[in-house]
Amino acid sequence: MIKALRYTVLVVLTALFISPLVFVLLTSFKSAREAVQTPPTWIPNPFTTQAYERILTASDTPVFRWFLNSMLAATANAVLVVVTASLAAYALARLDFRGKKIVFALIVSTLFVPPVILVIPNYEIVGRLFWLDTLLAIIVPTAASAFGVFFLNQFFASLPLELEESAFLDGATRWQVFTKVVLPLSKPALATLALLSFLTNWNDFLWPVYVLFSPENQTLQAGLSTLQSANSVRYDLLMAGAVVASVPVLLLYLLAQRFVIEGVSRSGLKG
Repeated sequence: MIKALRYTVLVVLTALFISPLVFVLLTSFKSAREAVQTPPTWIPNPFTTQAYERILTASDTPVFRWFLNSMLAATANAVLVVVTASLAAYALARLDFRGKKIVFALIVSTLFVPPVILVIPNYEIVGRLFWLDTLLAIIVPTAASAFGVFFLNQFFASLPLELEESAFLDGATRWQVFTKVVLPLSKPALATLALLSFLTNWNDFLWPVYVLFSPENQTLQAGLSTLQSANSVRYDLLMAGAVVASVPVLLLYLLAQRFVIEGVSRSGLKG
């Protein structure tokens, strides 16, 4: 009886959480008129793909170009975050140098700084580097991740030190130990950090709006905002764009789910 009640509650909660996503998907197949109909309908009548045809073929909304821009920017940013964070985290986890605890504390303390505070300073820096209206403006500024350093530091600290000592006894250098011993053992944590960094950059809206001006240089999240104006909102187009934007996120999570669970559980960040 208790088991049946438990499964019933889980089914109800699952339906409750999934229903908005289902409604977004179904709305993307509605006509512009039906999408704003009151009361709203669940099943499209008629079932149409006009919204997808509109956003994927219209010259004033190059969604496919925005999709490629977001994919390139998020992938490049994730790679840079993993590289910089892994190097810094390993140094803080394994090397002994004066002021190491202070450096780590300063890095972690930046996690308490609201990102919106850094918009103006970052804009000034990007402008002086002549990166405005380029993808570099949304790839490089967040390449140094304080969360990434903290996350990987926790993971590296959990690795057995004996493995590295054995490699040193065999004549390996510090760099060889890092690249051939530590990194292969850290695949779950690296995959988790790469996924989180990708999603953060992919979903970013505020910063691309400030630094990207040309329609062809927009990212998907910022570009989709142009589908609504002060006087009207095309909900069918917005929902179709939301579905397109969610596809890479769902695929990445399904592919990396095992690594995410293992990486989080071994890094000491259990929820």
